[in-house]
Amino acid sequence: MTAPQSIPQDPSADRILQLGLGFWGSKVLLTAVELGVFTALAEGPADAEQLRRRLGVHARSAADFFDALVALGMLGRTDGRYANTQETDRFLDRAKPSYVGGILEMANHRLYGHWGHLTEAVRTGESQNEAKGGENTFESLYADPARLKLFLGAMTGMSLPSARAIAAKFPFARVKSVADVGCAQGALPVTLALAHPHLSAVGYDLPGVKPVFEEYAAGFDLGGRVAFRPGDFMKEPLPAADVLVMGHILHDWDLPTKQMLLSKAYDALPAGGALIVYESLIDDDRRTNAFGLLMSLNMLIETPGGFDYTGADCVGWMREAGFKDCRVEHLGGPESMVVGIK
Repeated sequence: MTAPQSIPQDPSADRILQLGLGFWGSKVLLTAVELGVFTALAEGPADAEQLRRRLGVHARSAADFFDALVALGMLGRTDGRYANTQETDRFLDRAKPSYVGGILEMANHRLYGHWGHLTEAVRTGESQNEAKGGENTFESLYADPARLKLFLGAMTGMSLPSARAIAAKFPFARVKSVADVGCAQGALPVTLALAHPHLSAVGYDLPGVKPVFEEYAAGFDLGGRVAFRPGDFMKEPLPAADVLVMGHILHDWDLPTKQMLLSKAYDALPAGGALIVYESLIDDDRRTNAFGLLMSLNMLIETPGGFDYTGADCVGWMREAGFKDCRVEHLGGPESMVVGIK
């Protein structure tokens, strides 16, 4: 008796359509962050009428908008009353220090529009942000306090999960000082100082960052162990410390600039000191970390020569700069760190 033959299944277009129309769900979430949906619901559950009045949402759109957030897993609904999920309550309430919505705010205000020109970027290899109008992106960003604060908050949203993982995974017991190169608001120095009371931490960035950094750091009781140092890492030596950190920095630049910054880090460290580089590292086979590859396309959109890279790439560059005992360690989600010892 022969075994029954399996009937071949016709392929489905579901995955293609879900990906192709993925911007629908993305824009719903970005709009909810902009409107403050999750901050409003942090005060307690609300029905559709209460919530729409609180947020200024039109009656025609309210039910579909709120229910779409339920279907997307961003809200819960019980007996007609909406509430945050555990994740959105923790990470998307602006009043909490765990808020990571800054990167989503920037995505909504800047990146969403720029990514509409991805086809042109892929065809030309040229950035598609404010630089198309002749602006220097970083100069114009740092010259506008409101835009700068939005950008720095976005960097906090990206950095906080990795900062907590680094605080737990790196052996800081014998480390006395840390300097975060390109520190933005200071999420990493603050996180490390909170986790390791013996550490002193410096945030190093352009002078315009200082008031935003100090406002952020002032919200934590750190006894003066976190300080800001102004400087330009493109033009000046890096600060001296037992450990230097570069988080979401190297991917902004072309290869010669990446190599120059790694050499500066090597020069600034003492013998036995460590450099930590963390990014959304692309997997070495360039197949599975889609976020890392999409981030590299974001660098195409945002910078003249920046790109993301694999852990093996970074280890090779670090060794060329003189670092020994280099290793790659996963932090969480798409993020990993590369550690090199001088």
